[in-house]
Amino acid sequence: MRSAAQITDLTELGAHVALIDLEKDDAVAVSFELEGVDAVVFAAGAGPGSGAPRKDTVDRAGAALLADAAERAGVGRYVLLSSRGVEAARADERPDDVDDVFWAYLRAKAAAEDDLRARTDLAWTIVRPGHLTDDPGVGLVALAPVGDGDKPRGKRRKPGTAVGERSDVTRDDVALVLAAVLHEPQSAGLVLDLVGGDRPVEDALADVLP
Repeated sequence: MRSAAQITDLTELGAHVALIDLEKDDAVAVSFELEGVDAVVFAAGAGPGSGAPRKDTVDRAGAALLADAAERAGVGRYVLLSSRGVEAARADERPDDVDDVFWAYLRAKAAAEDDLRARTDLAWTIVRPGHLTDDPGVGLVALAPVGDGDKPRGKRRKPGTAVGERSDVTRDDVALVLAAVLHEPQSAGLVLDLVGGDRPVEDALADVLP
């Protein structure tokens, strides 16, 4: 956690909560919080209103810090929440409609992915959602492994917007997908594009497993 205001809600759900500053704490300190943990999910972000420098210190360096800490603590599983559009950043092909801050975000996510994929001690899965919305989740998504035409399978509920064919997906449904891949060992090594669609999460994931 990064905000004490969020602690009460989670402790009431039975969670053990640790307050961590990804921009100040080191891997040793974070690894202490991971003792006895089987898996980690990196879903932190600098958030709206932050500038380009914090996209690097949180979205890239924070992801690497958690990976370092996980390796120190003997955690074997890592799920990274990334973003659609990182391939454009990796190829340095910036769309005309992407501003400086969002471009910095995509570059940070691409670097975080590259760092994670280079590690051999973590069974990783990368999830790349489209544009996140606060609408209530419906449990219906479209997933595609990157490399499969880079287009999610299943009927999208909304037309593409902004980066390439990026479409919307609710934060609730992203959380369901993260939980599903976390508990599916066969998803290790996959990079998955995610948008809102017409398939239940479990079925959409089963469709893309090797």
